[in-house]
Amino acid sequence: MALIGFWEWLFRGIGIHLPFGWSWTLSQVTIIAAFQFALMISVALFILADRKIWAAVQMRKGPNVVGPYGLLQTFADAFKFMFKEVILPSSANKVIFILAPMVTTALAFAGWAVVPLQEHWVVADINVGILYLFAVSSLGVYGIIMGGWASNSKYPFLSALRAAAQMVSYEVSIGFVIVTVLLFAGTLNLSEIVRQQEHRWFFFGPLLPMAFIFFVSALAETNRPPFDLVEAESELVAGFFVEYSATPFLLFFLGEYISVMLMCAMISILFFGGWLPPFGVWPFTAVPGIFWMIGKILFFFFLFAMVKAIVPRYRYDQLMRLGWKVFLPTSLIWVVVAAVWVTFHLPR
Repeated sequence: MALIGFWEWLFRGIGIHLPFGWSWTLSQVTIIAAFQFALMISVALFILADRKIWAAVQMRKGPNVVGPYGLLQTFADAFKFMFKEVILPSSANKVIFILAPMVTTALAFAGWAVVPLQEHWVVADINVGILYLFAVSSLGVYGIIMGGWASNSKYPFLSALRAAAQMVSYEVSIGFVIVTVLLFAGTLNLSEIVRQQEHRWFFFGPLLPMAFIFFVSALAETNRPPFDLVEAESELVAGFFVEYSATPFLLFFLGEYISVMLMCAMISILFFGGWLPPFGVWPFTAVPGIFWMIGKILFFFFLFAMVKAIVPRYRYDQLMRLGWKVFLPTSLIWVVVAAVWVTFHLPR
């Protein structure tokens, strides 16, 4: 409402009466633009943290030249990609080739629209937020398939097929894990799911195994090691984006890290209380919720980075066996367990 009043005051100062619809639209555009800018800056810092953590595990320093402690290294890399020449393969479908990274990045940004960072700090606090998020994340594979097919090369195409199979396989497990959370929360609204954990996080209860399944499935869903079979250098050169360079490659990279951050946020919201402190007493309650939420996202990103550094890559048959023969039956059984628990144990 403050932003709506600001835009009305600004246009009134130049002698223009701004209708409420326009002032509301401008305020929403301002919020979305500011949020996306903050998200892109965060991606740069998360990439730097990923490289630093990996370097520390290998007893190296990592990026430490551009800027103090290497803080500007990611920004320098981004500028390098933006100013390089975009090379289009002569045999590629050029329209789809260019659209593919845009689709990937746009869908990654769209997922954050329903993620609450604090009480009432959300772009769109819709009642079917978890359903919207699941639908948007399911569409993410289309950008990868488009990029692999449009390159008109067998290696990117094979990688795109792998990506489709991998993401569909683990989305099934993620879907059943989310169903168990919804049974306990009784709502599809992400903010309400956080409020339901005010007295006890869902992680500390019957949903503990589901948290681990969600974490591992999130690694596979975002093509992170040890499930980066889509980008297996020894087999597929560099995966579905082998023909990409400059800004289109940067967009794929940006979309991947935004999706990783989104998964870290989802783990925090679904199982670890989102913006809620670990203990409902002072001084924990004195810390604003946004800092608890950011801290939890950072913690899970640290786990993502450590897995990348210390766990060897799976074979493709191991990847599929884990998804279909372990995670899927376990999550299905736990849906029944959660339903029975909610029906007979939780107070009505």
